[in-house]
Amino acid sequence: MRLKIFILLISLCLIGLNFFERVSFAFEKPLLVKGADLAEVKGNFNLILYGGRHSDDLETLAILDIDGDNYFFDPFAPDFDYKVIKNVPAEKAIQTAEKFVSFHNAFHKTVLKKILDSKGKTIGYELRPLYYPIVYGFADVMDVFYWEKEGGRIKVLIRLIEPIELLKFPGGAGDAGGSGGN
Repeated sequence: MRLKIFILLISLCLIGLNFFERVSFAFEKPLLVKGADLAEVKGNFNLILYGGRHSDDLETLAILDIDGDNYFFDPFAPDFDYKVIKNVPAEKAIQTAEKFVSFHNAFHKTVLKKILDSKGKTIGYELRPLYYPIVYGFADVMDVFYWEKEGGRIKVLIRLIEPIELLKFPGGAGDAGGSGGN
């Protein structure tokens, strides 16, 4: 009887830890992101090019991190999923970012957004691709979240929206296919 109670308590603890691990981002408020004009992009940047790993990689994004401020962007991803080019002038950063995010055959246009810190100050820019909606059902296929951490670190979480995730990876919960016979 004691063993069953012990196992039950351990199981409940593991379930609780799993729950809190999955919702830990939910307790924090992500930074605000707003539309921006190209004329606003001035100075030098550390350019973060995320994704572009293969010819059908929809999870592709460019972040222009303002050089010399006290913030740095840290994508929540392995190092091989992104590269950083330091001290790039604004015009060159935009050109490089545009070229990087526009490679996909369903690419339509880009959207530029400014990333604001908790006080409303611009700390960087995001350039993301929009795709022809006829191809995937959505023009904007990503969720991108920025969290301000200690020491000026900005944690970045980039992921495909759920309907696209289900389309891209057969065997998921969607009707996109997978193995097994119906």
